[in-house]
Amino acid sequence: MTQAGQPLIEIENLTKIFYADEVETHALSGIHLTIRQGEYVAMSGPSGCGKSTLLSIIGLLDTPTGGSYRLNNQPVESLDFAQRSRIRNQEIGFIFQSFNLIGDLTIYDNVELPLTYRKKLSSTDRENRVMESLERVGMAHRLRHYPSQLSGGQQQRVAVARALAGHPSILLADEPTGNLDSRNGEAVMELLQNLYGAGATICMVTHDSRFAKHAQREVHLFDGKVVAEDELKSDLKTLTANVHA
Repeated sequence: MTQAGQPLIEIENLTKIFYADEVETHALSGIHLTIRQGEYVAMSGPSGCGKSTLLSIIGLLDTPTGGSYRLNNQPVESLDFAQRSRIRNQEIGFIFQSFNLIGDLTIYDNVELPLTYRKKLSSTDRENRVMESLERVGMAHRLRHYPSQLSGGQQQRVAVARALAGHPSILLADEPTGNLDSRNGEAVMELLQNLYGAGATICMVTHDSRFAKHAQREVHLFDGKVVAEDELKSDLKTLTANVHA
């Protein structure tokens, strides 16, 4: 973890080209982006603008074609699969649109699963982290239930708990309200806002301008480029902290 306010994500001149049938698709064309620890950034833009591709590269699920990417001051753009997997498990928490919970595992086991790949964590440490994260999202009372027994909003809260349990440097949320109705979508946005208020660093992809306004900064993408940035709520963390004090 970096010191408060220090650059956590540093991207310079990042490009991503997909090749299919001798056709080049330039998904990202010279992206420059810095995310500091403790920031809440929303990436928005029309379908096909490159925002999900950029989030995949930030999350080390994909590699860029060119440019540089530093995570916690370490270059990560050229790591091999095993190195990316290790850093991803330790540094990054994912929140997906489709929840990605395993149906035949209990809520407790779903949250614990990523922690089992950390050999240095004892079973007691894993249990403490699972319970702490479930309590933070208000789902500790459902730990023995299965995903099919929960509503969509509850499943997304469990997905957030799974991301939190690893104590990641950054939470990456890819359309976290995409499979939810408006009421549950707002509830998940409030949860992310509260986590940000408590010090979490969040980068969220959304096509919905209403939800983008929950963030501190909004980065607009178009045709694979950052075309604008807006400072939305520089005092959001202070306001949130005061409300929950």
